[in-house]
Amino acid sequence: MEMEFKHRVALVTGAAQGIGEAVARALAARGAAVAALDANRERLDAVVADLTAGGRRAAAFAADVSDGEAVDGVVDRVERELGPLDILVNVAGILRVGPVLELSDDDWERTFAVNTRGVVNVSRAVARRMTGRASGSIVTVGSNAARTPRVHMAAYAASKAATTMFTKCLGLELARYNIRCNVVSPGSTDTPMQRALWTDGRGARAVIAGSPEAFKLGIPLNRIAETEDVAAAVLFLASDQARHVTMHDLCVDGGATLGA
Repeated sequence: MEMEFKHRVALVTGAAQGIGEAVARALAARGAAVAALDANRERLDAVVADLTAGGRRAAAFAADVSDGEAVDGVVDRVERELGPLDILVNVAGILRVGPVLELSDDDWERTFAVNTRGVVNVSRAVARRMTGRASGSIVTVGSNAARTPRVHMAAYAASKAATTMFTKCLGLELARYNIRCNVVSPGSTDTPMQRALWTDGRGARAVIAGSPEAFKLGIPLNRIAETEDVAAAVLFLASDQARHVTMHDLCVDGGATLGA
């Protein structure tokens, strides 16, 4: 695995923290040139500075994935500065929680703007270039919430469900170009987004135990995921080891959705 991504160029969105950062670091450690994209310029620059200081090839590109014009510009720059893209990993996402009857229009619209339209914007911009080369791999990080209803997470779950089906449909259309499109669906993972949901000192323990009043099962493997667990699944699907896998949704949730 160490040299599997040598001479390959990968674009990772949401690379400033959490799962996106873990994916960017894992790809860079295995030889890929990484284009790290995020709206948080300060944090993004820090991640890329750390990668390049360690001898990795990486560059920062600040943009909001919901802005299609900005995304097209970034993809053009990436290919000019780093080379033709071989891999795209869509990780950028936001979480707005609350009862359906209380979520504002802005909550709904912003959630779909980033989580769904953002994936569409970046995937189309990259795929349009990959088709001419008849090669490429696109991996979208979804969520196990796309499979199972979640209390107070309707906007997030619906946006991830839409993104999952978009990626599968894209994979069907791009198969003739030898471009694979897959999904990794994490469950609860130790990220800043997850920690923002913790309201007391129980944190991960409460997540592992589950919540009957919220109709939420616990985690059978008795641990919350680390970002590296999700990154490992992403790298597998992006690699030649998965060269005959497309339109697949790989759930990485410790059994929390019972394989649903």
